[in-house]
Amino acid sequence: MRESSRVLPFLLVSLLFGCILFPLGFVQDVQAESSAVEDALAAEGLTLVALRNDTMDLNQDGEPDAIRVVVILNSSSDWTEIELRLYGVHKDKEVLQEQYMAFTGQSNASLVYDAWSEGEHALRLDFINQDGSKITTLQLPSYVLKPALKTPQIQLELNAPDRIETGDNCSIDRVFADETGPRYDALGIRTFSGAPFTVLDNQTLLDCSHWPAGEYTLKEAYRNDLGQTAEYWLNLSIHNRPAPAFSMTVIGSGNVTDNPCEITMIPNMAGVDFSTFEKIWTIQGTELPGNRSTTYDCSILPAGVHLITLEVINNEQIRTVHGINLVRLPGMTLSEEEAASLPSRSFGEETPTESVGWFSIGVLGLIVCIVVFMLLVRVKEDTGVGTLRNLGPTPMILADGSPDSQGLPTMTDNEGVLWRQHLDGTTDWWDNQLRIWHTW
Repeated sequence: MRESSRVLPFLLVSLLFGCILFPLGFVQDVQAESSAVEDALAAEGLTLVALRNDTMDLNQDGEPDAIRVVVILNSSSDWTEIELRLYGVHKDKEVLQEQYMAFTGQSNASLVYDAWSEGEHALRLDFINQDGSKITTLQLPSYVLKPALKTPQIQLELNAPDRIETGDNCSIDRVFADETGPRYDALGIRTFSGAPFTVLDNQTLLDCSHWPAGEYTLKEAYRNDLGQTAEYWLNLSIHNRPAPAFSMTVIGSGNVTDNPCEITMIPNMAGVDFSTFEKIWTIQGTELPGNRSTTYDCSILPAGVHLITLEVINNEQIRTVHGINLVRLPGMTLSEEEAASLPSRSFGEETPTESVGWFSIGVLGLIVCIVVFMLLVRVKEDTGVGTLRNLGPTPMILADGSPDSQGLPTMTDNEGVLWRQHLDGTTDWWDNQLRIWHTW
């Protein structure tokens, strides 16, 4: 009877607080808990006035995804410090939500448990005193929840042309999200593989503009301490940029030095800006300093044949060299000094020529005939009659047909070749076809 008389007043008080503070929830009276929980709290001067568990739908999808636990405590001490620990167990993994309370008289606390995986979650509430020791544990109901927290997500977004060549603008955005791991201090490890250089976790943008040409298979993976995983693959091909393609047009080649002369570079690659490429002009192998334009004024060159080359180097240090032979003819009116120093020029029938005498040609022909006759006679005298051609060295074999090593040590290698060694360390090998020794 005494126990029943205690239950009724506390039940009425609990219902009263529930109606005032939580009109939509279900209020549990502390007297409904076991006597062990009551005794443990009473030993600390605490009384559990009310306890409420509310399901929540944070993402408004019609499915419960969180539990809010509200605790009302009354203390008989002048000052009370206590810690509430709300544990959730799912798939053999446990997460924790903590709440610290410091109060006099009566106070309340609210703890929210966010589901981190779909399924059944078992909850319990621990009361911890200011010394860090557990006062008691209160078992709470189990709930079937569908999480609103974002599970780990990874994505690699490529920003580049359809065909990527070395030096093209290329970047990769690393999109990463995980609300569950940070919520319960269960952050995991991100791993990135396939890149030619080291990638750090804090690099949200990768610059692949300077990657060397090749085939890349990029993979990023993540696993938090709750066992949730995510991964993403990206295949990337970077091609070698071709060497600069260009041609050269010439104005004035073959003309006299009195006329204008110009050489111009013509790009032969559509959509490629040659303005940033380095250009090196050379004359007879000598570089022209200061000239980095696409044209060269060759009017200053004297008469003669000049080898002019142009080397174009793109931003990736890939180079192409083209050259031409430029012909510059002497002018029509030359002074005696210029005529003596410049190459002679033919003026057709008006070109002065010098005659060569027939007598001189006849004497030269006679001399040539005598020399040829003497050479033929000498060759015939040197030719011996009955001489035989050299048939090569005499075979070096014994009577039984085996090689004659002449008393020197021999050995046969792995390929079946017979070797002999002289006293000075030199070696010979046996030729089975000619049956002679060859010095090695």
